Amino acid sequence: MQVLTQIPETAQFDVAVIGAGGAGMAAALFAALHGAKVLLIERTSHVGGTTAWSAGTTWIPGSHHAASVNPDDTLAEAARYLDNAVGERSPPALRQAFLNQGAKAVAWIEEKTQVKFRPYPKHPDYISDLGGSTLNGRALEPLPFDARVLGELAHLVRPPIPEFTVLGGMMVDRTDINHLLGMTASMASLRHSARILLRHLGDRLQYPRGMRWVMGNALVGRLLYSLSQQAGVSLALDTTVDGFGKGAHGIESLTLQKRGQRCTVKVSAGVVLASGGFNRNPALRQSMLPGADIQWCPAAPGHTGAAHALAQGLGARYGSGGLSHAFWAPVSIRKRPDGSQAVFPHFVMDRAKPGMITLNQTGERFVNESTSYHLFGLAMQDKASVPAYLICDAHALRQYGIGMVRPGGKGLAPFLADGYLTEGASLAELASKLGMPVATAQASIERFNASAAQGVDRDFGRGETAYQRNLGDPASATPNPCLGAITQGPFYAVRLYPGDIGAATGFVTDAHARVLDTEGQAIGGLYAIGNDMQSIMGGVYPAPGITIGPGLVFAYLAADHLRSRCTNLG
Repeated sequence: MQVLTQIPETAQFDVAVIGAGGAGMAAALFAALHGAKVLLIERTSHVGGTTAWSAGTTWIPGSHHAASVNPDDTLAEAARYLDNAVGERSPPALRQAFLNQGAKAVAWIEEKTQVKFRPYPKHPDYISDLGGSTLNGRALEPLPFDARVLGELAHLVRPPIPEFTVLGGMMVDRTDINHLLGMTASMASLRHSARILLRHLGDRLQYPRGMRWVMGNALVGRLLYSLSQQAGVSLALDTTVDGFGKGAHGIESLTLQKRGQRCTVKVSAGVVLASGGFNRNPALRQSMLPGADIQWCPAAPGHTGAAHALAQGLGARYGSGGLSHAFWAPVSIRKRPDGSQAVFPHFVMDRAKPGMITLNQTGERFVNESTSYHLFGLAMQDKASVPAYLICDAHALRQYGIGMVRPGGKGLAPFLADGYLTEGASLAELASKLGMPVATAQASIERFNASAAQGVDRDFGRGETAYQRNLGDPASATPNPCLGAITQGPFYAVRLYPGDIGAATGFVTDAHARVLDTEGQAIGGLYAIGNDMQSIMGGVYPAPGITIGPGLVFAYLAADHLRSRCTNLG
């Protein structure tokens, strides 16, 4: 792989990929494996996009990994689950193409590259009460990656969100967190914790950050390392696409701008649009996500939707009929010491745990706190729930932390001083500080405490499904692992906002990822994958990794079709 400092005016490529997030990097890698000469274009100075900030979970049913944890699962069951969860919100034929080709995509990339996955022992589908759902086998996670092998390329990968690291940049995944929290109770956890801590300390003597990468950074690092071994790949960072040149066979050239240099490159087979979606485009946000402040978006920079206008100029059209234009999560916000803003997604660590409750501005519960983050975010669309308040007592804070506040209950002063965390000696005082009707808030918590004592949430059904119980605390002494009374003062709250974590609405494509025009015809040489493609999940979030998984599979399908175009066009 060559990292371009400038782009030669006479440059010619078989395939151009716009966007170096997870999907775009996969498309470039698959195309290179087919022998194509590939230009990978990224408008920012880092590769990885939002994938680098994510858990890196990749939902692909039926892979060769699934049998080790769930040998009875079948593609038919996965299809039944998607039919139940998504229904007519997306074309069943595209979902079936994803299911049919998923195992092949995983097997090929693992055989030919350094991208490696493993199944998480228990990672349930999110709507686990629907027929066809399963508790494990479909969600894959990248193996931890020793980033030292990247050498000078390591600085090109977008670093993780600082609030998701510990000890000055040590990345940890769920396995690591469980060991770190249990290191005083288990010799195995102590050994695991000591091993990763010593590794991190050693790394910091030589590198700007820890080089044992997990989650999204591990996946992106593995993709970049694999791309670096492909001689036919060129990477252009800090580069924008200003225009498409169309000829008899479709797109034949791109006009690029890199640090003031403007040039045109020829593309013989086609262009893959993988720019990350529309979410940071002001006009598209206004039309598709009215009322959702861009400051609440936890996704990485770069997905401005700028290339979307170029595609629309060729006849590309957005899909319709989805549950939502975006995928959502509740987020909390805090200013960092350097003045930048931290947007923290509340995925799994706090809101579903015992001793936690969420109230809206009127002091009432409005959501099942243990539902998926997407459904939680959708439930927050009402103005009375912006912001909402995630509330816990002192015991829950010590046990689980809350948002950016780590477990243990120490070091609260900075969070209290800047207003990220609100404290009240009593529930009445806390409600008053938050501006909620005190009597209503107290009544809501009293009713919640009564439900916790019974282990049954009669209002919202919290902790009733396998997925929800998986988010709770199995070690809790409560009848329901998601329910626990809020009784031990002082009491604390963090403000929550609905944050869009990715686009669900994108361009209509066929099963080869070819972009279709208003007449349903493929636009020659134009493909869309990742969040630029209309989600096959139809704005529903049925499982972990349902953006990265289809992104990888349709990258595989797009590259395969581009190979045929290379052959047919000579």
